[in-house]
Amino acid sequence: MTKFLSLVHLERIWSTAMSLFARQLQSLTASGIRTQQVRLASTEVSFHTKPCKLHKLDNGPNTSVTLNREDALKYYRDMQVIRRMESAAGNLYKEKKIRGFCHLYSGQEACAVGMKAAMTEGDAVITAYRCHGWTWLLGATVTEVLAELTGRVAGNVHGKGGSMHMYTKNFYGGNGIVGAQQPLGAGVALAMKYREQKNVCVTLYGDGAANQGQLFEATNMAKLWDLPVLFVCENNGFGMGTTAERSSASTEYYTRGDYVPGIWVDGMDILAVREATKWAKEYCDSGKGPLMMEMATYRYHGHSMSDPGTSYRTREEIQEVRKTRDPITGFKDRIITSSLATEEELKAIDKEVRKEVDEALKIATSDGVLPPEALYADIYHNTPAQEIRGATIDETIVQPFKTSADVLKSIGRA
Repeated sequence: MTKFLSLVHLERIWSTAMSLFARQLQSLTASGIRTQQVRLASTEVSFHTKPCKLHKLDNGPNTSVTLNREDALKYYRDMQVIRRMESAAGNLYKEKKIRGFCHLYSGQEACAVGMKAAMTEGDAVITAYRCHGWTWLLGATVTEVLAELTGRVAGNVHGKGGSMHMYTKNFYGGNGIVGAQQPLGAGVALAMKYREQKNVCVTLYGDGAANQGQLFEATNMAKLWDLPVLFVCENNGFGMGTTAERSSASTEYYTRGDYVPGIWVDGMDILAVREATKWAKEYCDSGKGPLMMEMATYRYHGHSMSDPGTSYRTREEIQEVRKTRDPITGFKDRIITSSLATEEELKAIDKEVRKEVDEALKIATSDGVLPPEALYADIYHNTPAQEIRGATIDETIVQPFKTSADVLKSIGRA
């Protein structure tokens, strides 16, 4: 009898244990499914952006935008590359390894990366002298940008252009003269229209160049001919050391085209920039002609490296923007909070970017420079060697090399 009761007791214990195990397994499975569902849901997330201000437009870009995980990681990495590359350039300048002018883009990364994200094959860009980030985004390597700054053969144009004159396919520079790119951008757009391309030319300038007469000449022609050009004012608040309010009678730069419609965009929000540029590109592609865009942004450094940037604003102001409006930090918080990325993933990207820039720095500070004869190359296209005047009227030289390609071949770097 005792044995029988023991067996019954054991069976009950076994039955209870198996029931508990089954319920726990079911719970874990359901939890796993829920976790998987959360992960799947987080591959694309919706965000709301600040509404655009409109000029002569009935409607504008959507304020509800979506972002997928792949794009989130790419945008974060692109902005970090530009930020770290510019920091490296700033250090090289302080070490006197970069000479001449050097204008940094730190703080404005969301403008370039956001606009590039909305561009399609064949679109063109032309900008002013704050061009390092754009050069990289449009095809150059970090090494080519930093080596160009230090005047090395490995540079974007083999050390002959420096900070303000870098180029890639469909990127027309880098222009050192304030506002000079404005009519050139209209010219690129004219070529696109002539070829019947469904493309736009993104023509960038700062708030300081917004008062240039050539901008109004260019917008007039662009409107007359309905050219597919986006005139983009990157308003970082200062034209050199002068605030926008002190230099411009009207600081609503998106309205300055008068008869050219315009939109104001939060230039510190990459998603707002991307969505606005997509909308603007569709506007131009539909044949409606030019559009003006104002990107409200901020630069952390002075106008150039020779400007400390603190005589016309306080250090506290800069720190406040870094703390509350930084385009990279703000975007990072958004994609982590929405589960599009983890902190560990972003740290891994930071490490990868740091390594890429550090390796580029080694080449930028150790590579050779072109021989002096290279100064006479690339003056004329498709002509016999020409007699070129030297530093004085009495000094002339027949071109030893007609192109930089010839020079590179002669030194074994073709």
